[in-house]
Amino acid sequence: MARLGGARAGGAAPVLVMGIINASPESFYGASVRTTRRAVAAAAARMQREGADIIDVGGMSTAPYLDTMIPEEEEAARVAMAAEAARSATSLPVSVDTCRAAPAEAALERGASIVNDVTGLRYDPGLRGAAARHGASVVVCAHAPRAEDGGWRETRALLEGSVEIARDAGVPRSRIAVDPALGFFRGTGRGRLFTRTGRGGRAARGSWVRRDLSIIRDLRRLRFGHPVVVSASAKSFIGAARPRPPPAARPARCRARRPPSSTGPTSYARTAWPAR
Repeated sequence: MARLGGARAGGAAPVLVMGIINASPESFYGASVRTTRRAVAAAAARMQREGADIIDVGGMSTAPYLDTMIPEEEEAARVAMAAEAARSATSLPVSVDTCRAAPAEAALERGASIVNDVTGLRYDPGLRGAAARHGASVVVCAHAPRAEDGGWRETRALLEGSVEIARDAGVPRSRIAVDPALGFFRGTGRGRLFTRTGRGGRAARGSWVRRDLSIIRDLRRLRFGHPVVVSASAKSFIGAARPRPPPAARPARCRARRPPSSTGPTSYARTAWPAR
C-alpha cells in the first residue's frame, strides 16, 4: 500500500483514475489542453464529478515524435497556474508532469503533491531533491537514453534503478509508484525524452507497438512492491494494433472507464479524457 498525494494505491486499494489536463498548446491531444486558470478549474471540477481520483497537470508535451522542448521558465509558469487552479476547484491530489526541477518546484508550491517524471528522475538531478523537500510522492517512468528492446526485464531494471534514485534522495518507499512508459520506447523520434531502442531506422519502425503490447501482457512481472501506473489512453500503439478513429474522433467517455486491468496488477490508470 502506498500513499500518493493522499490517495491510497496498491494492495487492496481500488484502481485509481488520473485525469489529465495539459496547459501546453503543443500537446498531441487537443481536447486535453486548457491554457487559462478558469478553463483548468472547470476541467478539473468536471473530472472530479465524473470519477477522477487524481488530477495531473502538464506544461510541456513529451511526445517522442515531436520536438517540443520549451524554456524551463515557460513550463514553470504553465504548471504553476494549472496546479493552483486544479487545487482551488477540487479536493483531489494534484500531480505535476515534468522532468525538470523549476517547474516541479513551482507546482509543488501551489498545491501539487505528486511529481510524475517521464524520465524516472534521470533527466534533472535537481528534481529529486525538490520532490523530497516538499514531501511529494513520485511516479517514476522507465527511461534510459538507449535500450535493447524495452522488454519487461529491461523495463523492470530501469524502474528499480529509478526507485533507488528516489530513495537515495529521501523519498519514502511508500510514496513511490512506477510506470513502464508506454509509448516512450521507440527506434526513432524527434524529442529528447524518449528511450531509443535497437539501432533505429526502418527496421525499428513499429517495434514500439510490439514492445507496448508485450508490456501490457507482462504487467504482473513489473510488481516489486510499488503501485503500477498504466498510461495507455489515446496512445498510438492501440490504434496500430486495432485500427480505430483518431483520438479526437473517439467518444468522450471511451477513455474514462476503469480498465480491464482493474482486476490485475494496475494500481492506477492514467487517462487523458477530454473535458468538454
